[in-house]
Amino acid sequence: MKTLELDLSGYSAAGPGSPVHLLFIRQAAGGQLMAARGPDKGESGIFKTHPNGGGLRALLMQNGYVVHEAGEGSEIGTGTDVCHWDRKFREGMEKVLMTKRQDLLHSDGTRNRVVLFQSGPGSNWIDGEGIEPGNPDAREKTLANYKAAYRGLLKWFRREPDTLFIAMTPAPLTKPEPAKGIVLRLLGKADRNPGDEVGKRARFFNNWLRNVHTGWLQGYPLENVAVFDLYDILTGCGSSNWLFYPAGRDGDSLPSAEGNLIVVREFLPFLNRARNRMVQHSISANGTGAYSRQAPG
Repeated sequence: MKTLELDLSGYSAAGPGSPVHLLFIRQAAGGQLMAARGPDKGESGIFKTHPNGGGLRALLMQNGYVVHEAGEGSEIGTGTDVCHWDRKFREGMEKVLMTKRQDLLHSDGTRNRVVLFQSGPGSNWIDGEGIEPGNPDAREKTLANYKAAYRGLLKWFRREPDTLFIAMTPAPLTKPEPAKGIVLRLLGKADRNPGDEVGKRARFFNNWLRNVHTGWLQGYPLENVAVFDLYDILTGCGSSNWLFYPAGRDGDSLPSAEGNLIVVREFLPFLNRARNRMVQHSISANGTGAYSRQAPG
């Protein structure tokens, strides 16, 4: 079944005309995506340079975004599994919109008008189907719980129509090795890969996130939420359900510099188009009660 993505082709890929504050909440994979390529320099997952750097931070700044980050060790940046998102936005939206770097907040009334959030690669290891309607705060990694978590977010995002929220899908995992050993051979299970079903569930869920007809955004009335499918790009656009651009270390699910560079090339025009879509609809609907006019920065 074809996944029907949000069509942004009709909107400009130009950056904002005036500075727009952007916050990225993420783990190490997102930190490496942001960093310039170079030696491993940084702290709390906020890398200035990294061997796998994709250079996204510099490109965002060149396009008119004022970049802020929250990573490990901060209140907002700690806890980025799927089960954390609903509580984070439900209880901490004001702090999210005011975060400058880690636990440092804007002190001059500045608000982040783009919020990008991403779970780590381990979130793609989904153990089973679960039981609907799911629990958004549950730690059990099931499709039902994951769906409940993202559906719950829309209530909080709807209250902030002048802020663009972008859910970036997690980087894919490296493919696990098939089971081996004499016991498994005797049981007729030799060379069976225990991750095959996990890979299928990861693909299903990330497709569900970006499918505007059957996914979490079905029927959502505003234009302030979008999904960037990094998972699909880093699986070779569907070549497999696993990381197509590994960094080279055994068992490491962090993408290589090559993979991150490909993501960056796709992400920047996506972001600009998604923001221009939100602003265009916000201004055209101003005065109807559906939206408020986009505020500066």
